[in-house]
Amino acid sequence: MAVVVNGVELSDADMEQELPLHGDAPNPMQRAMTALVLRRVLLDEARRLGLPSADEEAAIDALLASEVQVPTPDEASCRRHYQQYPQRFTVGELVEVDHILFQVTPRVPLEALRGLGEQTLAELLAEPALFAERARTLSNCPSGEVGGNLGQLSRGDTVPEFERVVFAMSPGSILPRLLETRFGLHIVRVARRVEGRLLPYEQVAEQIAAALHTASQDAAWRQYLQLLVGRARIEGITLEGADSPLVQ
Repeated sequence: MAVVVNGVELSDADMEQELPLHGDAPNPMQRAMTALVLRRVLLDEARRLGLPSADEEAAIDALLASEVQVPTPDEASCRRHYQQYPQRFTVGELVEVDHILFQVTPRVPLEALRGLGEQTLAELLAEPALFAERARTLSNCPSGEVGGNLGQLSRGDTVPEFERVVFAMSPGSILPRLLETRFGLHIVRVARRVEGRLLPYEQVAEQIAAALHTASQDAAWRQYLQLLVGRARIEGITLEGADSPLVQ
């Protein structure tokens, strides 16, 4: 079915041009079509308001600048963010981590894999000296060849669900539960930890203000798009819109 926005059908040429930009998305066709619809909605609104522009990108920029007001974060908000997330402004923090990965695959029943992981974890909690040996024989990670050692990790080196746990552990400890990540089930040991140094607020104040402004801008743009989608006449694709203004 053709996709029509405010009475105008999106062309195949537009789709061919847009599709390569979304090749890494889970559903590139859907993502490309959604992007085209949102772009058309924005351009229609810019034309309705009579905003001058040299090209389509300039028209969209002018529209967002004119219609979306983004609050500037004050110092109190910036200091509150600094106090709530000190780990984001700490440098030199390191952990040395060993792990055993039980990789989840379609060929292995999850409950059987979990049972093997829990059995191995219980054994290692009772006898930690066996960790390297069990990593070499059981781990589905290449680090198993070196006893499960991942080396020294900084924040940002691993997936968030792994990072959150290992940076909260005490040196010399084995996590007393299996750690689940997108890769599978892990038995984790932290061998050593370097605490790092918290940067002074004054040194990161501009960075925090910029990050908070960007977050506010993204939220405001999403809300404005929802408002426009709710007003537009869109056929052939379903997008979430809003019936009432979300941006004042």
